[in-house]
Amino acid sequence: QTKPTMRRPPRRTFSEMKPRTRFVIKTFNKISPQGLERFRPEMYRIKPGEDQPPVAHAIMLRSHKIQDSDVPLTCRAIVRCGAGTNNCNVPRMTELGIPVFNTPGANANAVKELVLCGLLMASRGIYEGASHMTKLHAEGTAHERIEKDKAMFGGRELTGKTLGVVGLGAIGAAVLKAALDLRMEVVGFDPALSVDAALKLPGHRIRIVDSLEDLAKASDYISLHAPSNEHTNGMISTQILSQMRTDACILNFARGELVDEAALAHHFDNGGSGRYVCDFAVGPELSPRSNVIVLPHLGASTDEAEENAAAMAADTTALYLQTGTIRDSVNFPTTTLPARLDTVQRVCVVNENRPGMLGEILSVFGNAGINIVQQINTSKGDVGYNVIDIERLSTFDDVHFKSWDALQFLLTSLDGVKSTRYIYGTPASAKHAGYAVNFKGQVYGIGSVGGGPTLPSFGELLDEA
Repeated sequence: QTKPTMRRPPRRTFSEMKPRTRFVIKTFNKISPQGLERFRPEMYRIKPGEDQPPVAHAIMLRSHKIQDSDVPLTCRAIVRCGAGTNNCNVPRMTELGIPVFNTPGANANAVKELVLCGLLMASRGIYEGASHMTKLHAEGTAHERIEKDKAMFGGRELTGKTLGVVGLGAIGAAVLKAALDLRMEVVGFDPALSVDAALKLPGHRIRIVDSLEDLAKASDYISLHAPSNEHTNGMISTQILSQMRTDACILNFARGELVDEAALAHHFDNGGSGRYVCDFAVGPELSPRSNVIVLPHLGASTDEAEENAAAMAADTTALYLQTGTIRDSVNFPTTTLPARLDTVQRVCVVNENRPGMLGEILSVFGNAGINIVQQINTSKGDVGYNVIDIERLSTFDDVHFKSWDALQFLLTSLDGVKSTRYIYGTPASAKHAGYAVNFKGQVYGIGSVGGGPTLPSFGELLDEA
């Protein structure tokens, strides 16, 4: 194995930089100002992505499809203002040791209200009737034909009908509760339902089924609220459609990929008379059909939802940068270590999740003669994450290393370590006192406060590799 080497850009020492050290948040898309205002100006600077700031400690975005070149080596986190993370290459960020966060539930009410609108459009000829009236007004015949033509747009009531909800997270739960208020029957299915989410459901008023087939058989309407992944894409398949009632309707305000459009087109061609209401563009097999209603991704397009998502994203980002705490990450484990005193220094280590790693990491501190005050080790998939509080030293006379930089280089050089960082001060006054990355045996960023413009982006490193 190649012995790690260290690249260090020209810099001032941390002690020289400390009085004006601030975290830099790089933003893409228009992020709600009410959310960005939650970053304290004495601790944070906001830099738009189009300005191409050479340093960024976290990236906040909405719909921007992030590229490796967008991610500077100083980046500790990527946060999406929304629930889905399809515009982030999560496996790549995991490989690079960068947590990706989202904001589950921030837009739940906005999406729920649009789903209710979709239910009504699926049940009554509202959309078609409005379009017809536009045509009649243009022809000048609206007044004489309105009563004659209304019979063309009859429908049915929701009360007493059964709604099948696929995915019982924040949005799915909000939808089913609203459906109950409309006096609908509700059937739910979610193979990944957490205990916390289950406890929040009105269990005595809904029926949970064990399979999507069972839900399809029981439902007059099916509302999809699942993420898009290899397990869920195409979940509304020929097999599921064959189990549905002929006039059952599908509402898709989650992800377009969840529905097999060719199978749905075949279903409609062979007697399926229900409507498909979705919030995403569809292909040519569905777009010309009168029973397919397509909206331009309006689910979270309310001022309130954007403010909620931005505020939640800002709080999650600040908590992670200032304390190392992880919550609402799609690729890192939930991790919390109690707030530390100002007499300790916090060290955060991202590493491969494999046997022996924790022992190797802790031995660096033991061999250096440093006392560990408290620590937590967590893992998720291939990622291990450690938060370690060590005694802060006023002198290096009694330990076996010459500087914090030397200790961090030794720690980051360990085979399997992806990144390390120091957090200096209390959570309320945290400073980014050093961030280092081990990329294919090369250690970057030791001891740097901002990282410096000489550090490459991950995209440049990956291109070199």
